[in-house]
Amino acid sequence: MKKLFVLLALTLLFINIVSAQTTTVWVVRHAEKDKSNPQDNNPSLSEEGRIRAGDLSAYLKKVKFDVAFATPTKRTHQTLDSLVIPKVVNYKDIKSLVDSIKTNYVGKNVIIAGHSNTVLEIIEAFGGKRPKEELTDDDYDYIFELSVKGDKARVKMDQYGRPHHL
Repeated sequence: MKKLFVLLALTLLFINIVSAQTTTVWVVRHAEKDKSNPQDNNPSLSEEGRIRAGDLSAYLKKVKFDVAFATPTKRTHQTLDSLVIPKVVNYKDIKSLVDSIKTNYVGKNVIIAGHSNTVLEIIEAFGGKRPKEELTDDDYDYIFELSVKGDKARVKMDQYGRPHHL
């Protein structure tokens, strides 16, 4: 009985420690894509996009990431290429992505590269408040830092690299 009580107490302590940890999740839209071939459904980054990917790396140079997530597109992977990241994992559905991060990366630093129509949805799926009403097809320089604890996320929005609305 005493062993059972100790095991139960240790389990509760572990649950409290894990749930008290903050996971830092950075969410960014992929950099500018090459639009020279309108028939290309999976374009690479343009020259401007490669520069922005370098700017992202400079902006995040002090952050050591444990994992990165990107959609299966070239442009999301290439946006993260200049960061030193142990692995980039593809994702297709936001709920599964968020559940995986909340389960497997508690207390870690995570970066996610998404698209103009998914970045804000990802933030909301973590429990964060939408920091902008929308991201347009022209919005490439926003970056969002989420401090995730349980089902809530505090969101900070910033911009990096060359402002895109010049």
